[in-house]
Amino acid sequence: MLAAGVGSRLREGPGGEEGGHPPKSLLAFEGRSLLARHLDILRAAGIAGLTLVTGYREDDIKAEIAAVGAADYVTTVRNPEFRDGSGISLLAASSALTADAAVLLMDADVLYHSAMVDRLLDTGHASAMLLDRGFVPGPEPVKICVRDGRIVEFRKDIGTTTYDAIGESVGFFRLDRETATAILAAANAYVDAGARATAYEEAIRDVLLAQPDAFGTEDVTGTPWIEIDFPEDIARTETEILPAIAAYRP
Repeated sequence: MLAAGVGSRLREGPGGEEGGHPPKSLLAFEGRSLLARHLDILRAAGIAGLTLVTGYREDDIKAEIAAVGAADYVTTVRNPEFRDGSGISLLAASSALTADAAVLLMDADVLYHSAMVDRLLDTGHASAMLLDRGFVPGPEPVKICVRDGRIVEFRKDIGTTTYDAIGESVGFFRLDRETATAILAAANAYVDAGARATAYEEAIRDVLLAQPDAFGTEDVTGTPWIEIDFPEDIARTETEILPAIAAYRP
């Protein structure tokens, strides 16, 4: 799970300088942080443990891990270059990503119904990503384009790509060891080329385009979730997403 970033787009007003807001994984809703909610879901799903990539305000995250009694469940790996691209955080988790036959890769700034994790665990694909067709079009969502049953694009800007179906990526992936190894190699190639600000999604995209059968998709349209990037996302989480999660029945 990637939780190293500063979350600069959440800054507001004079207190919005770096250090003036918590890591996004520690944003609390109804008295529970996003991290605590992740841990509840992962434990209930039978996930053996969590490797958490930290950076910004790492000590605060470690304090939350201790406060929720998860010190024996969570292993933290620090990315000291957390102000660079998320591809650097992905590389910090290299050992965890290739330690088992299959692993889940997740963004920490997402609040969601547990059915999302269930879909990845139950998928028939060796590697898979979640796709939500109910997204609001625009420049911000990372989009998944599918044509003839294969993913043909995975990016915010899809250009003139033609597709049969399109949806937003939730930021959760199931990876087999072979695919994870290929993605890490692609992320390393960006670093070696001096493109340290490259997002980890670009490494995934490179593998997808080179190996179009590497990934399948799981359609989670209608399952409530939100990625928290902006102040308005916090308000929407409280007024819309949390009630929808409580009412949702898979």
